[in-house]
Amino acid sequence: MTQPPPWTRGDIDAALPDDTARAWFDEALADAACAAEAPQAAPSPYLAHTWELRFAAAGRHCGHNNADAVRTLLLVEARAGLETLTRLYQHGSAAERRAVLRALPTLVEGPHAVHLVEDALRSNDTSLVAAAVGPYAAAHLDPHAWRHAVLKCLFTGVPLDAVASLAQRAAGDGELARMLTDYAAERTSAGRDVPHDLGRALTLTGDKPKEL
Repeated sequence: MTQPPPWTRGDIDAALPDDTARAWFDEALADAACAAEAPQAAPSPYLAHTWELRFAAAGRHCGHNNADAVRTLLLVEARAGLETLTRLYQHGSAAERRAVLRALPTLVEGPHAVHLVEDALRSNDTSLVAAAVGPYAAAHLDPHAWRHAVLKCLFTGVPLDAVASLAQRAAGDGELARMLTDYAAERTSAGRDVPHDLGRALTLTGDKPKEL
C-alpha cells in the first residue's frame, strides 16, 4: 500500500526563500503534472522531459536545504513509474538519488524497487543510507536484508531513528539480537566504542542487553 509523500506543497512553499523560488517551484510542479496527464515514452539520452531538467536543477533554484523535498514532490506530481525512477536514480547525483528513495513509498506498490534500496545500502554515503532505510525498506526488505540495513546504520554512524518501523520489525527478532551482540563483542574486543544506538536496538528485540 502506497503512502502520502513526506512533504506537502504547503510545507515546501513555506520553506522556500523568496517569491522567485516559489514561482519556479509552481512552474516545475505544473510541468510534472503535465507529464503525468500525458505520459510519453522515456526520453532520449539527449532530451529529457522539462520536469526532469527541473528535478536536476532544484537545488540551484530552491536552495539545497529544500531540494530533497522539492525533488520528491516533483516525482510524486509526475507519477514517475519504476522505469523513470530507476533511470533517475542510476544517472543522478547523491541528492537526486535521495529524492528517488524518499518517493518510493508513495509511487511504488510492492517490492519492485527494492534493488534501488539495496544499491543505496551498499554506499558509504550516510545520507543515502539514511534515505534507504525509510518506510519503503520497512515494508519490503526481507528479514535478512533488513537486519543488515540496521547493521549498516551502526557501521556508518547513521542514527537508528532513521530506520522506519524499527520497533515493530525488531520485536522478537532473535537473529537481529545475535547479530547485534556479536557486533558489540567485536567492537569491544578491538578496543573500540560500541555505537550508542546498539543497546536500544537490542532492547527492542526483547533481548536484555549486557553491559556494553
